[in-house]
Amino acid sequence: MCRSIKTLYNFEPPATEQEIRAAALQFVRKLSGFSVPSRANEEAFERAIDEVSATAARLLESLVTTAEPRDREIEAERAKARSAVRFGSAG
Repeated sequence: MCRSIKTLYNFEPPATEQEIRAAALQFVRKLSGFSVPSRANEEAFERAIDEVSATAARLLESLVTTAEPRDREIEAERAKARSAVRFGSAG
């Protein structure tokens, strides 16, 4: 799966519509093989993004957990630390 698609569930604050749409866009790009569709495929591409976004939003709203929500800032710091270990720090 695309590395750029991030987990959106159980975060505080919750995922925004823009984050869900961005994930849907990456998913549709991966499935179709197009980063930008041709004019002939543009309508189908946009419709797919809309449908995947709506489905993803419904999924996120319907999931339940007893775990505490994760903090976005803490998770971002952890991701930076993992990246620094993997690729070396840019300094």
